[in-house]
Amino acid sequence: MSPGQQIPPEYDKGDERTVGGYAAVHARPVALEGRDGMSYSLDILSDTTDDADPERAWGGYLVFVQWTRTGAQQVAGHLETPFLTFGEDAESVVTLLGELTLEEAQRILDNMLLERDGASSRRWWDVMRDERGEHESTESAS
Repeated sequence: MSPGQQIPPEYDKGDERTVGGYAAVHARPVALEGRDGMSYSLDILSDTTDDADPERAWGGYLVFVQWTRTGAQQVAGHLETPFLTFGEDAESVVTLLGELTLEEAQRILDNMLLERDGASSRRWWDVMRDERGEHESTESAS
């Protein structure tokens, strides 16, 4: 398959309203727009926890990969959650996180961005305009 080629959704593979179901139905990771106006891809990962309790031996977490806004598509950074699920093996924690709805994943991303950036909801293009002295007030733009 060549880049950019559309794959028809296979709706019998899952519930596309969930993180895991979306990835299965569309054969690609979930893509979200953060409150910062940047594009993010979402992946579910797992790792050992070093917890003595065998029911918490593995933890599942989300990684949000941030993409560049212009030019060639490249990774610009990422955000990781702490462990959100725990279980006896990697498969069980990944399956649990796969049941998150897309809305819940969006909320997690936005909360992480809020924690990182503070209450500012300015988009990258507004910041660039301000840095070049091109900012217009919303009143004059109306």
